[in-house]
Amino acid sequence: MSVKWGVLGTASIAKGCTIPGMQQADNCEIYAIAGRNEEKVNKYKEEFGFKKGYVGYDALLEDPDVEAVYIPLPNDIHYEWVIKALKAKKHVLCEKPLALNAAQVKEMFKISKENDVYLMEAYAYLHSPYIKVLKEDIASGVIGDVDYIETAFVTQSYKEDIRLHKETGGGAVYDLGCYCTTMILSLTEGEPEYVKACAEFNEFGVDVLSTGIMKFKNDVRAAWNVGMILGKNTDERMDRLYIRGSKGVIKSPVEYNQEGELTYDIIVDGNVTKRTVHARKNYALEIEQFGRCVENIEQPFITEEFSMRNAKILDAILGEIGY
Repeated sequence: MSVKWGVLGTASIAKGCTIPGMQQADNCEIYAIAGRNEEKVNKYKEEFGFKKGYVGYDALLEDPDVEAVYIPLPNDIHYEWVIKALKAKKHVLCEKPLALNAAQVKEMFKISKENDVYLMEAYAYLHSPYIKVLKEDIASGVIGDVDYIETAFVTQSYKEDIRLHKETGGGAVYDLGCYCTTMILSLTEGEPEYVKACAEFNEFGVDVLSTGIMKFKNDVRAAWNVGMILGKNTDERMDRLYIRGSKGVIKSPVEYNQEGELTYDIIVDGNVTKRTVHARKNYALEIEQFGRCVENIEQPFITEEFSMRNAKILDAILGEIGY
């Protein structure tokens, strides 16, 4: 069985990442695309083979054949269009961050339940077998009890981008920090006892470099660093994951959302074991998983509880830095 998908928006992440993932997914029918620019809608329709193209988002939501909707719209309008899609009885996969605050996230999930449809936040990287094997290694006790996690995601400086403006929900924490916080949450339990953070802001009032620490009730401490400062319009980026346990450490240079042969080192008593994991396109795995939810085979991998935990942490970070 294939799920008929509609894509609500012509954002670059849809074009470069998620729609190619849809093309690789074995239970996905690329059915409808909607945008505000007719020329762009027609271009997407021709390039990716959508059967229907709509100018305006409401028109796609009115199509009774659309079963699931992917939303890659700017952060500030996730709340509006997710709720409209849920009320139209569409299952919704929405790009991260799901909303601008925890209160909005809570309301979204409430409406999804009222309309008996699924809602899942799109963190494609968490669907990767790399993450699965990494967590299995930690659960095996190979590095002992985890007590410190450090992760970073720093990219280039954008010359002009909606992610640089506060009115569209821009900034390093919303765009990149959510990767770091979800990575930390995927390796820990519960909510942090405290969150401390600071940031550098641009002229538009958004953070372009943010850093902070968290401590959880089980004495696990975590640190993160995110930014858009590495140069002008280059492909340069810096990713880091370091996990310390009572017996050893895991060090990983793997970039968020990568595919192919991914490696990380397990270091115990000075001995290095290199782990290699083959990963398909995370975006295809994400679409396939959500498709199985629509078919009532599974529940969403990124749960309401997980999205709420993360939203509360993002609220705390943004409050700390004075966003």
